[in-house]
Amino acid sequence: MDRELQIGFLLFPNLTQLDLTGPYEVLGRLPEAKVHLAWKTLDPVISDTGMAILPDTTLEDCPPLDLLCIPGGPGVNPLLNDEAVLAFVKRQGAQAKYVTSVCTGALVLGAAGLLDGYKAATHWASMHFLEKFGATATNARVVIDRNRITGGGVTAGIDFGLVVGAQLRGELTAQRIQLYLEYNPEPPFRSGSPDTAPGEVLSAFKDAAKVMLEERAEAVARASARLSLGADG
Repeated sequence: MDRELQIGFLLFPNLTQLDLTGPYEVLGRLPEAKVHLAWKTLDPVISDTGMAILPDTTLEDCPPLDLLCIPGGPGVNPLLNDEAVLAFVKRQGAQAKYVTSVCTGALVLGAAGLLDGYKAATHWASMHFLEKFGATATNARVVIDRNRITGGGVTAGIDFGLVVGAQLRGELTAQRIQLYLEYNPEPPFRSGSPDTAPGEVLSAFKDAAKVMLEERAEAVARASARLSLGADG
């Protein structure tokens, strides 16, 4: 068996917990793997639906990671221009074997300059933001481009975890975990994609997300402008 793998997830207020807990459920079951939950403090972090999640390390104390993963959620918006968070992501991303994200966590990788020239996935409603960071938006559940592995929206984090688990510990291990989780989805509705959702469902989503996406567009513009200034300098 290889040495113990160091896997780290970034926590932050207003994250979508399934972006984190889906892949955590898989990666936490890998043999000889230690999973870290990192944030600025050790205080509980509250998700966008009110779940409290407890960090076990601060950004400063987090050990060097073999795999860095950034989940998504509405709370991504302020992270795109958060110097402390971006410094952590850049530092860990520079030496990690795998640099990864789920859902809109990809935008944080982008804001840290880690997706320029890479194919990447994210939530469908934020796919158009990837090009601002030099990434090629790719509509897939999981996208692998060299050592960047990105997952699509929310539930794709489970697929992501299984793909990453196979990369780290082999396909048989990943398949055993999949069987344990009984991950064999048969969704009751066909509304899980904008291509198949009824028009009124899609319209309701867009209405509910309008303000958040407008704020995200502004944050992405600031972050991409900062990256451009850094490159010019």
